[in-house]
Amino acid sequence: MLNIFMVAKKKDNLKERVPVVVVLGHVDHGKSSLLEAIKDFRITQKESGGITQHIGAYEVEHKGKKITFIDTPGHEAFSAMRSRGAKIADIAILVVAAEEGIKPQTQEAIDCIKEAGLQMIVVLNKIDKPQANPQKVKNELSKAGIMVESMGGEIPSVETSAIQKTGIDELLELIILVSEMQELKVDPTKQAEGVVIETHLDEKMGFVAVLLIKDGTLKIQDIIATQSTTGRVKNIRDYQGNLITQASPSQPAAVLGLETRPLVGEIFKSFTNIEKAKEYAIKKNQRNRSIFSTAKEGQKILNIILRADVVGTLEAIEGMLAVLPQEDLLIRILKSDVGPIIEDDVKLAVAGKAKIFGFRVKPNPQALRLGDQKGARIYYYEVIYELIQEVRRLMKQEIESETVRKDIGKMLVLKVFRTEKGRQIIGGRITEGEILKSAKMEIFREEELLSKGRILELQREKKAIERGEVNDEVGILYEGKEKIQEDDVLNFYIEEKKKSEL
Repeated sequence: MLNIFMVAKKKDNLKERVPVVVVLGHVDHGKSSLLEAIKDFRITQKESGGITQHIGAYEVEHKGKKITFIDTPGHEAFSAMRSRGAKIADIAILVVAAEEGIKPQTQEAIDCIKEAGLQMIVVLNKIDKPQANPQKVKNELSKAGIMVESMGGEIPSVETSAIQKTGIDELLELIILVSEMQELKVDPTKQAEGVVIETHLDEKMGFVAVLLIKDGTLKIQDIIATQSTTGRVKNIRDYQGNLITQASPSQPAAVLGLETRPLVGEIFKSFTNIEKAKEYAIKKNQRNRSIFSTAKEGQKILNIILRADVVGTLEAIEGMLAVLPQEDLLIRILKSDVGPIIEDDVKLAVAGKAKIFGFRVKPNPQALRLGDQKGARIYYYEVIYELIQEVRRLMKQEIESETVRKDIGKMLVLKVFRTEKGRQIIGGRITEGEILKSAKMEIFREEELLSKGRILELQREKKAIERGEVNDEVGILYEGKEKIQEDDVLNFYIEEKKKSEL
């Protein structure tokens, strides 16, 4: 009877949970403008001026129902969160521009949503554009394995214009409908647990961790831990920067009190005492923000210093750099951190011959002055994809600046016809490959390299030629310091710019 009573009591504690939504899609298909339109449409209360610029999430209310949106920079950051095993969202909105259709990043977002096992809602955005063709986009989506309801599939879709703020009501209603079908339930009486969705350094308040509560309730003075840090909650702010005493399930909360910076995507839990919290924190301070990789012999290196506004973006960029082809050139991140670019970054860049990349951050005046003085190049970006493309360009430029030697042929010297200061006319037979008039040459005597020289003229049967083939007997007007002798072996080679496949 006791066990039945306890089970019944546990079920009584279960409450409906607010759905958590992530918005993904191609870089310029209107994700940010859609999120802004939703905020403008449904958030009427003004921000209090607290921690708001880096919260990374916010809540809206529609017909008495709340929805939490995770505002990530894109599927890269979302994947970085998921890589640590955390289930961040319940529903994914795939944004596709109605006048453009599927782009490479659209497909990447689709793959990301499928891997996460999330319920998808397709948003055909920019429907106000004259070139908008929603039917064409739906056909493209069906070819990508995304069959919307109007095409006989099971995936709901809605047409929106973020600029004109049309279709927003329909989208919010769809989200609520889908979440009700999922029957999301939690126990708010439990100790809190959830996911780290962002971290940053606030100039006024210090280090801040943004947590998404997935179960239970987080309160001030709670002891919490992730796998890399522990701490006691000193204060909690909601997505608008207002001080609150507790955070409920699906609510994003900006928290002060962790001893060090946790990793985005880590799972956090609250504990009754610090000892249990420290046991949970398997590797305290496990993250090393300076990443030094060892280059292979002959491998070139592109040194980089990274600065971003928030840790989630920083980790997303690091993850994307890590998968770039690095057979010929290694990307080495000398420093990676959040906040503005400072003098120490410029000094490190000069010493390490590194490029500085700032994502949604800029240098302070001192760093800017020093950068100008030292000639340190600083790149600024607002879109992750554009930053990665610039790194690709620099890698390609660095690789292709390298000349690669290619041996093309050999010749046995049979006769020396004429010798004068710095020049000779010689004859011989091509024993391997071919000879080009534009080629460089090396002189070997008894397998020992004596010197190098160049071809001024190449002849066969007393006629000038540009190229000689194996077994041809040719004459060469040679220029160089070493005097060639009969039975010397001449090795011919060319130097080419290395081609990059980035």
